[in-house]
Amino acid sequence: MTQETKVKASFPSVEWFDALREIVNADDVYRRIGTCDAVVGIKIPDRQKYFRLTFEAFEVLNASEVSEVDAEGTDFWLEMSYERWKEMIQNIGDNGKADLNHTLNTIDLEDPDGIARSHDGYRRDAFYRFNQSFQHLFDSSAKIDTQFV
Repeated sequence: MTQETKVKASFPSVEWFDALREIVNADDVYRRIGTCDAVVGIKIPDRQKYFRLTFEAFEVLNASEVSEVDAEGTDFWLEMSYERWKEMIQNIGDNGKADLNHTLNTIDLEDPDGIARSHDGYRRDAFYRFNQSFQHLFDSSAKIDTQFV
């Protein structure tokens, strides 16, 4: 399934997450999913790259590169190796959205430690509560010509 490419961006970078943010903030389908209120960390430990995404109501407010401590100071963080992130994003690009083996939920269930992690179980619950919004965000990466660095 081919999707219109709107922008080129390198993963992992703030520019890549900003491209996602712009895509979903202009997406009526994303708004119909419902509100999402969460602060989410993204960890790529083997590349020492850490990001924070802030979701409020019907949009992603911002994306920023942060320290590992700040990424873990979120409601929850998604932690995968660079190769696992790359595999998921390439699968989304190839299929227009994640296939059943590459959804955030499936990857979380298959990882012995889970990829959705938090220091507070109640805050981690946001991963499950707003999972459809997070999945739609990452599925929107099919519209980005992603270069991997």
